[in-house]
Amino acid sequence: MINNIQELMDLIKDKNYINAEKVMQAYEFAAALHEGQKRKSGEPYIVHPLSVAEIVLELQLDTDSVCAALLHDTVEDCSDKMDNILLKIKKQFGADVAEIVDGITKLIHINFENKEQENVENLRKMFLAMSKDLRVIFVKLADRLHNIRTLSFKSEEKQRSIALETMHVYAPIAHRLGIQKIKHELENLSLQYLDPVGYDEVKRDIERRYGENKDFLEMAQRMVEENLRSYNIKYHLVGRVKSIFSIYKKMFNQGKTFDEIYDFYAMRIIVDSELDCYAALGTIHEQFKSIPNRFKDYISNPKPNMYRSLHTTVMGHEGIPFEVQIRTWEMHNVAEYGLAAHWKYKTGEQVQSDIDDKLYWIRTLVETERGLNDADELIGPLKIDLFEDEIFVFTPKGDVVNLPCNSTPIDFAYAIHSAVGNKMVGAKINGNIVPIDCKLQTGQIVEVLTSSASRGPSRDWLKIVRTSEARNKIRQYYKKERRTENISIGVMEVERELKRYGRSFTEAQKTEIVTNIATRLGLNDADDLYNNIGYGGLSITKISMKLRDEFDRVVNPDSIQKPVVTELPKPTKLYSDSQSVIIDGVENCEVKYAKCCNPIPGDTIIGFITKGHGVSIHKFECPNAVSGMNDPVNSGRWIVAAWNDKAVSPEKHTGNYDATITVFAVFKQSLLADITLALTDMNVAVSSISIHRKGDNCSVDASLKCSNIEHLRSIMAGLKRLKNVTDVVRGG
Repeated sequence: MINNIQELMDLIKDKNYINAEKVMQAYEFAAALHEGQKRKSGEPYIVHPLSVAEIVLELQLDTDSVCAALLHDTVEDCSDKMDNILLKIKKQFGADVAEIVDGITKLIHINFENKEQENVENLRKMFLAMSKDLRVIFVKLADRLHNIRTLSFKSEEKQRSIALETMHVYAPIAHRLGIQKIKHELENLSLQYLDPVGYDEVKRDIERRYGENKDFLEMAQRMVEENLRSYNIKYHLVGRVKSIFSIYKKMFNQGKTFDEIYDFYAMRIIVDSELDCYAALGTIHEQFKSIPNRFKDYISNPKPNMYRSLHTTVMGHEGIPFEVQIRTWEMHNVAEYGLAAHWKYKTGEQVQSDIDDKLYWIRTLVETERGLNDADELIGPLKIDLFEDEIFVFTPKGDVVNLPCNSTPIDFAYAIHSAVGNKMVGAKINGNIVPIDCKLQTGQIVEVLTSSASRGPSRDWLKIVRTSEARNKIRQYYKKERRTENISIGVMEVERELKRYGRSFTEAQKTEIVTNIATRLGLNDADDLYNNIGYGGLSITKISMKLRDEFDRVVNPDSIQKPVVTELPKPTKLYSDSQSVIIDGVENCEVKYAKCCNPIPGDTIIGFITKGHGVSIHKFECPNAVSGMNDPVNSGRWIVAAWNDKAVSPEKHTGNYDATITVFAVFKQSLLADITLALTDMNVAVSSISIHRKGDNCSVDASLKCSNIEHLRSIMAGLKRLKNVTDVVRGG
């Protein structure tokens, strides 16, 4: 670690892509603001920004990144107002440096109620910052690395807290960005504080093993070098012993003994070309016996974080196994520094263009989690995305698709498009036909086989799919396309449930029972109830109590105790006859429309009695309504609701109801204008509209006003006719 600016400037001398004068100005700016400040170790505070800048230089980042590293704590730790300092930084060093410093500051500049909330908010800020400029996270990783290198000066409680956050957040992010050098050091340093006993145990085992075979690695290296020279292969070779954390993870997470670690010893061969990689591999296998199933070709099948190398494990002549990694210099640069390495050669704009697709998972995460307030709601999806609970598979064109672990080709098909899933008849993985319920694995190329003659998805797929997206799209298909079949299934389900009650019933009684329940649930008729059961929108178990009640009332009424009839209370306020909704047969009740699902005339609806705010109207299939009706505490507050046909007639109401839609399309610059113009031509009032781009495709979210379900359908149909629009779906 460096201790003064001269040592940093010496490191910059041979880096012609760094503006030394600008870096010196940044140091002087930071040194003045940190004047008199000390770290816990007692050394001047400016040593920390200098050390972070040194790490940033090792990552081969650009001048602005080095300047931001020197300035990253000036906003947080200095007495001047934050806005004033950022303004000065922007004026003196440019907008990019100011934005990086601001992004880093936002990761820590916030008050938190508890530790879990703190982690969640930090992560949210981090990903938002990453989506704007990746250099924010590179500098933050460098900052965390130096902090954990000097963690011994903190209290024991603080040591464990920082180490845990480093292991669970920063090390996985470094791994995702391909910065293996930082990842390995963060993991090893964190382990010292999280499990010092386990750390020391592995360390002793390494020293024992290495002491017993002290000369083995050097001898193996000499043999490999002689063979490489005999084939005139230009190379650079280094040997290493596996890191403490890597061994610890295999021993404690996978239950292996120390003697079962085959890649304890390893050597890395760096050559000039891909052809030389495979030639070098041949020389290794010529010299040493390869261990079966221990060869990995990450050159032709790169890892999701862009890592490329050949890996093979061979048996040394002393009976000791060791791993050999073979790669080119370009592959080595990416393996060590990941995406950070790109800044050495390109401008920020070019870099962003190159890596946008590779980092789509970040942007997806931001969009998905934005708006969640509860810590538990946010931290769960983040852990799934950051750690090992997801896979990356490829389309035949090479596009990457992220899916949860254990996903099937069906999940893959619906992730591409609902039309692809609905027409799916089979799948291929890496060119071979596979069962559609097989589990996908990272790196596979998945091809969906479709047919226009397909009768649509099978109901059994609902038991197979892993993603809620696929499950919902299958249900939507059956809801729209298979009503007759759904009704038949619903009839069978209801009859099976009624026969469990042990008393015979007539067809007329069954019809009366089902019709009464349909009315209670706000459905139009018995067929609507059967349809809901048939496509999976309503479980038979959810209405079993209502079925039993109606069965006893209709089939054996003498056994039912007559309820005490009470008069409904009169409304405290008077409303006009134009009231749009009738509540449980009573007009003129105070109602409001739920924002979670935005019901409009034509939707099947249900009401919820709120505390002091009248009745909240939901679509019957609204997730909040479904879960609420199953909540034993509040289930009694859900009441029958229906639209007042007179009040919602087109001539009385035009565009009074809020609705949301999403337009899927191929991106073009004029798309937003085309959609807005089309809505204007249809005389539709738009409350808000926004566009979200994903490569060549995009989605447009719009909030608008409409009269009823038919009006909304005509609007959606009109938008579907626009050029480049692929689909239009309703939100809520």
